Amino acid sequence: VQVVESGGGSVQTGGSLRLSCRASGDTFDDYAIGWFRQAPGRQPEKVSCLGNSDGTTYYADSVKGRFTISSDDAKTTVYLQMNSLRPEDTAVYSCAADHFASCGSFYYTGDLFASRGQGTQVFVSS
Repeated sequence: VQVVESGGGSVQTGGSLRLSCRASGDTFDDYAIGWFRQAPGRQPEKVSCLGNSDGTTYYADSVKGRFTISSDDAKTTVYLQMNSLRPEDTAVYSCAADHFASCGSFYYTGDLFASRGQGTQVFVSS
């Protein structure tokens, strides 16, 4: 499967954005789909994950209670709803997917997920 992100943009503090990770070449059935983000000068951070094969989810502590990951019924698109955005959420957000993986494997080895998108920029102004 290939993945393409969309939905980034610029918002003020407290605003919301919904990112999309769309599958092509396959559906996300039996995939784990994770979101990374990387801000300039900082290490990549694993933000969230949805495990379609085991129904698990993962959220980094920094986004718990503010971000929600979900999928459409057709399992072709995974969404990251981001609410109560803060300037420190500013980053390039990218999604990655791996077949028969879990969010546990995303947490430990997500950098090795087979499919990775180019990313979409999120900017949160103060």
